[in-house]
Amino acid sequence: MKIAFQMDPIGSVDINADTTFRLAEEAQARGHDLFFYSPDKLAFQEGRITARGHDMTVQRVAGVPAVLTPEREVDLAEMDVVWLRQDPPFDMHYITTTHLLDRLKGTTLVVNDPFWVRNYPEKLLVLDFPQLTPPTAVTRDLETIRDFRAKHGDIIVKPLYGNGGAGVFKLHTGDSNLSSLFEMFTGFSREPLIVQKFLPAVTKGDKRILLIDGDPIGAINRVPAEGETRSNMHVGGRPEKVGMTERDREICAAIGPLLKEKGQVLVGIDVIGDYLTEINVTSPTGIQELERFDEINVAGKIWEAVEARVA
Repeated sequence: MKIAFQMDPIGSVDINADTTFRLAEEAQARGHDLFFYSPDKLAFQEGRITARGHDMTVQRVAGVPAVLTPEREVDLAEMDVVWLRQDPPFDMHYITTTHLLDRLKGTTLVVNDPFWVRNYPEKLLVLDFPQLTPPTAVTRDLETIRDFRAKHGDIIVKPLYGNGGAGVFKLHTGDSNLSSLFEMFTGFSREPLIVQKFLPAVTKGDKRILLIDGDPIGAINRVPAEGETRSNMHVGGRPEKVGMTERDREICAAIGPLLKEKGQVLVGIDVIGDYLTEINVTSPTGIQELERFDEINVAGKIWEAVEARVA
């Protein structure tokens, strides 16, 4: 097949951790042709969805993860699969790419389905499953946040469309910084904040469970660094091997059918203790760590699901 990757610059990826690199590596091993382009190079031109990019050969060489041919323009309708893999923030630029890729429907498989990526961003889809999540509020109103903290005690405050642990704060019941923090957030962004009851179980780890076509394939635990609340590996979280609990499987069974129905082939959910906190559909990560811990070819299983959809 002809496979295009819409992603951040390939030259800067970590070959031992990056999920998109691993997906490309497995596709190449299966005999597929690879094409790379950045979101800035995506365009609508007189009815066609085009991208300027490079034919690509990936290699597990630190610092040189890919060999690229000279730039050329392609009509993405001629591709079999386009992977939507750039990282958030989930801003208007990101949203616009989903509108453009929507126009490939019926000719090219876009993974994950951009219509539902746009409508199910990480921290909003969980609102459909209140029975699985900690107490949550989404707001730009300071008094609402104060009332929420008064009711639930320690809270986590984070930007609604952020990623990688950026801008995540834990505020204790009597913390006097809430107003200043609120002013800082609202001063540079118009997006709402998401507020959740703090879960002490995070000290034991924030579990990332990967689902392929709605079915769980395995999990890794991400343990916060000493003195940190955030467990994201971007900010020093330590990945470790972990199994899935009965509660984890209950969560996956509740959300899996919807994910499959909406074309979300690769999804990473975050579970702290017994609670679902995020459903990551934009650019989920963690497959290389899971492959090493569980000694399974996760990327191969993902491609089996994609190839079946194309067929």
